[in-house]
Amino acid sequence: MSIFFNRAATMTAGEMIADRTRGRRSGGGNVSLDQARRVSAWWAAQRLRADLISTMPVDVFRRVGGVQVQQAKGPLFITPEGSGSLWCEWMYSTTIDLDSVGNTVGIISAVDGFGLPSVIELQPSSDVVVRRSKSGVIDYKIGATTYKASQIWHEKQHTVSGSPVGLSPLAHAALAMNPGLSAAQFALDWFQNSTVPAAHLRNTAKVLNADEADTVKGRFKASMAQGDVFVTGNDWEYHMLAAKASESQFLETMKVSGADAARYLGVPGDMIDIPVEGSAITYANITQRNLQLFIINIGPAIARREAAFSTRLLPQPRYAKLNAGALLRMDLAGRYEAYGAGINSRFLAPSEARSLEDLPPFTPDQLAEFALLFPNKATAPTTGGTP
Repeated sequence: MSIFFNRAATMTAGEMIADRTRGRRSGGGNVSLDQARRVSAWWAAQRLRADLISTMPVDVFRRVGGVQVQQAKGPLFITPEGSGSLWCEWMYSTTIDLDSVGNTVGIISAVDGFGLPSVIELQPSSDVVVRRSKSGVIDYKIGATTYKASQIWHEKQHTVSGSPVGLSPLAHAALAMNPGLSAAQFALDWFQNSTVPAAHLRNTAKVLNADEADTVKGRFKASMAQGDVFVTGNDWEYHMLAAKASESQFLETMKVSGADAARYLGVPGDMIDIPVEGSAITYANITQRNLQLFIINIGPAIARREAAFSTRLLPQPRYAKLNAGALLRMDLAGRYEAYGAGINSRFLAPSEARSLEDLPPFTPDQLAEFALLFPNKATAPTTGGTP
């Protein structure tokens, strides 16, 4: 992890973990962010979490007389890094940082009338140093510039007592991921013919000395390189050397590495196409599976981000909420059944159900058609869709 204390102070927990495990890893050295992203399971799990969280609509509310009332959003929740930036991209980047190094840091370059951040320019974690003085004052060094804590937006996760920075999941996952990375490199070396010979050309009639073997090898390689025909008599045998003995172990190693990477990021393996023994996800339970992903795996991260936005970006008593329900859309029949139950129980108005399906309120012609087709209904929609 690149976010760290000055060496004169105490190292972060993430760096301590890296130091303690450095000498025991099978592949040697640290697993960098770039290496981690070469593990398809790590990339897929990060992408899934970032895609879902960054595309949730964010809303601002306050309670008036015990009733939740929606408020207008400030510019930060629309263009967080200034003109031309997008909230969804800002959220994606910060989610990737939080899941990779446990921290995301930005420079507060503008504030609103309440003195709260209105523009936050995100910084690469590799450029950030967090320092704590003996008196407990924390500052941030980004490049050659030092910033006070009040000038910095610092969000963290995987926190531990006594540490002002979050733990890096990558440091924890390094031990599990290194075997997979080593296996991938072995496979690359194997199929690029740098680990073992690619083939065996044998003369069945006689034993060749070193000079004769080199001559035959040169002729054979020259023919193969040019796509030409290699002509021999009946005294030569050619055998491809396949990796069959190692393929099974390689695939098994990669499967274990992918499953471990998914666990460290809190994503069920089946959500990123990692085979899970004994599980069967069917169309009938896919909605419940998605709900479980949101509640158990992503829900806590959403709650932490909502708390950070509410306490540090909004004037009290306003608060922010990420609308996970906007992504939890069931199949068409399931949605209509739920709408019907909500309307019949007077929990949901028809106009609200239509809005959820991106439809406008009922028109007078539609209301007249309802009255014509269903004259015996106890209640019928009125203008605007109110029952």
